Amino acid sequence: MTILQSRKAFWKKLSPGQLNVTIQAFSLVAIFFEGYDQGVMGGVNAAPNYVREVNLGLSDGTVTNETKQGGIVSIYYLGCIVGCFLGGWAADRIGRINGLFIAAIFALIGGALQAATQSADFILVARVVTGLGTGALTGITPVLISEVSDSKHRGGFLGYVFIANYLGISVAYWLNFGLAFVDDGNSAVRWRFLLAFQCVPALILLAGIKMLPDSPRYLASVGRMDEAKSVLTYLRGGNNDEVEYEFKMILASAEEATKTSPVEFVKIALGLDNQKASHLGRRAWLSIWLQIMASWTGITAVTAYSPVLLSQAGYSEIKQNGLAGGLNTIGIVGTIISAQIVDRLGRRVCLMYGSLGLAAVNLIAASLYEASRHDPSLASNIAPAAVTMLFLFNLFYAATWGTVAFLLPTEIFPSSMRAQGNGFGITGWAIGVGWTVLVNPIMFANIQSRTYFLFAGLNLLWIPIVYLFYPETKDRSLESIESMFSGSPFHRQMEKAYRANAEAMDEESKLDDESGPQKEVESGHFAEYRFSK
Repeated sequence: MTILQSRKAFWKKLSPGQLNVTIQAFSLVAIFFEGYDQGVMGGVNAAPNYVREVNLGLSDGTVTNETKQGGIVSIYYLGCIVGCFLGGWAADRIGRINGLFIAAIFALIGGALQAATQSADFILVARVVTGLGTGALTGITPVLISEVSDSKHRGGFLGYVFIANYLGISVAYWLNFGLAFVDDGNSAVRWRFLLAFQCVPALILLAGIKMLPDSPRYLASVGRMDEAKSVLTYLRGGNNDEVEYEFKMILASAEEATKTSPVEFVKIALGLDNQKASHLGRRAWLSIWLQIMASWTGITAVTAYSPVLLSQAGYSEIKQNGLAGGLNTIGIVGTIISAQIVDRLGRRVCLMYGSLGLAAVNLIAASLYEASRHDPSLASNIAPAAVTMLFLFNLFYAATWGTVAFLLPTEIFPSSMRAQGNGFGITGWAIGVGWTVLVNPIMFANIQSRTYFLFAGLNLLWIPIVYLFYPETKDRSLESIESMFSGSPFHRQMEKAYRANAEAMDEESKLDDESGPQKEVESGHFAEYRFSK
């Protein structure tokens, strides 16, 4: 047996539980890369040697060109947009696992180039390359998790994986905290090591991701039915009626699926292509705007510019770095909470109550900062309360929007284009985060902490938008969610469509139980089963 064949057979040596944990572990590594790369520039921007190397400001490290600084940070998200679409398109053709492997190659090359930066132009190119890899990793990983998870635990499993997002951000900040003591923070090691460290998770993915099986839904979509049944049965711990029923639904969806091309992304966004499934344009914009709304809750300001906010609160540089690390570490706790509640309360409840909590925290934080601005003598007394609000913000966000914004786009597209469809969600994430990191330095330089009043108002606006237009997907199979997009864009009407379809499916299931499958072949799948539309 060759090394490649041995690696492909590795997963069969694991128990079903071990296999599910291994898939989650490698998914966690992929999301860790995204989180680390999102948080790393906060420490890099604070390094005086970096400021001099890319000519952002004064020799003492003071940044005077905020627009250029924001441009270097945000151009990475342009690469993410392209990467998520190309990666999603590839993953729907060559598989989720192969897509992740190729994405890890780009991530590795981009990380190495960033660490070797010699000028502003150099790092601009390097960050685009890294963005290509990150966009593909972030687009494909949630799809893989959604497709291998059962409907009752899909949100929780993705929630646990997204612990890695905050873990990556936290590691970036804690590394920066430690490296700030090297040569009093003036060494090139401070920022070059930070950028080089992102190569570690990329190398782990390259070393092990090919040992995992691909998603049974992808395998079915390309006609590999026997493999799809084998992987699904193994993941579920054996064959039973529920597995047979799930497999019938996967087959029904796969039989009606057709492949798309990259050109069709534009057609879908414009609402001009509904041949693959109904209302694809609406699904695309729901995904895009969900991530844009998530970015404009205020999370990007807290994540990327927390040292600036802590500086405004009157803390020294050492305390700023330490608190910034702790601020992002609390997100891990929030993500654990999310994994526990997202499948119990539902996606919509988490989003709406999350927005309400974030609006309150933003309002209190802004009021505290405003009081400190009007009376500087109060700064030392107000600072702990203001920092507490930042910690609560990260906790609330991670427990609600931080997971759901990445989960919903993976659930509302058909299997044959789920990875590509999730690209719209990652595009929204890249636009939202890229937009905010570009304008946040300018906003904080001009209106300072009053920016939080804006975030508070936006969070209140997100509540009715979610209530009116976003579907509830908890406890529903990926295939059955398709029926929710047969008509009206309003949530109430989507629920009616789902209930009507569920009743039709129950009737068909009873007929199948009475008369048996229409045509069962030796591989065990039902070739003529049709999913009720």
